[in-house]
Amino acid sequence: MAFDVQRRRFFRILNSKYIYGRVPLVHTIIFLIEMAIVTRLVTKFNTYYTERPVLTMMITNAVLGGIADTVAQSITAIRLAALRKPGGLTKDDTIAIEIHELDRRNPLNSQELIPDSKFLPPPIDFERLTRFMGYGFLMAPVQFKWFQFLSRSFPMDAKSSGFGAAIKRVAFDQLIFAPVGIAAFFTAMTVAEGGGRRAISHKLRDMYLPTLKANYMVWPLVQIINFRLMPIQFQLPFVSTVGIAWTAYLSLSNAAEDAMVAQSDPPSPNIRLA
Repeated sequence: MAFDVQRRRFFRILNSKYIYGRVPLVHTIIFLIEMAIVTRLVTKFNTYYTERPVLTMMITNAVLGGIADTVAQSITAIRLAALRKPGGLTKDDTIAIEIHELDRRNPLNSQELIPDSKFLPPPIDFERLTRFMGYGFLMAPVQFKWFQFLSRSFPMDAKSSGFGAAIKRVAFDQLIFAPVGIAAFFTAMTVAEGGGRRAISHKLRDMYLPTLKANYMVWPLVQIINFRLMPIQFQLPFVSTVGIAWTAYLSLSNAAEDAMVAQSDPPSPNIRLA
C-alpha cells in the first residue's frame, strides 16, 4: 500500500512538469522513445520483414499505435493545462488555441472531441497507451492477410496501368474492411476498458456513423496511393504511418465518448471525483 501511494505521488509530480509551461514532459519523453524505436525499425525494416514479416508488422503497428495515442494524450494535456490556468486561454497559448479551434470544427459536431477536463484521464494514461499498442499489435496479422488477399484478388500486371485494380482494392477495403474495422475498434476498446454489452452498444450507437463518415473523407484517397504505388511489404507500414493522425482522432473520440458517459452517470456517494 505504501509503495502504491509513493508511486502515485511520483507520477503526479512527474505529470505536473511541462516544457515551457505548455508541452507535457512525460508525453515528450515517451514520444521520443517511440520515435527512436521507429527509427530503428525503419533502418532495419527490410531485414526484419524478410526474416519474420508478420511479427515485424505487429511490432511496427504497435509502436505507431502508441505514437498516435501519445499524440492524442498530448493534445488533451496541452489544452487541459491552458484551460486550468487563471483566466483560461490567452493569446500566448497558440497551440492550445489551435487545438480548441480544431475541436470546434471536428465531425462530431454534437459533442466536444476533448470534453470537460474534470472527467478526462490523467495527464498520461499508461493503461490507455497499452490498450492502443495492444490493439495495433493484434490487428496487424489481420490487416496483413487482408492486404495479401487484395493483392491476389486484384493483381497489377505490366499490361495495364494498375489504376483499375487499385480502385477495386480501395472499393473492397472501404466497403468491407473499414466498416468492420471501426466496429471492431470501438468494441475492443470498450471491452479492454471493462465495459460490457450495454457499453459497447452505447458507444457504437454514438460513435460508429460519425467515425465511418470521417473515414470516408480521408481513407479512399490514401488507399489509392497505397495500393497503386506501395509494394505489398510497405502497404501496412504506410497505412499505419498515415494513420497516426487517424488513430489519434479515434483515441480522442473514444476518450470523449467515455467522458460523456461519465458525465451522464451520477457518481457513487462513496466516490469522490478528482
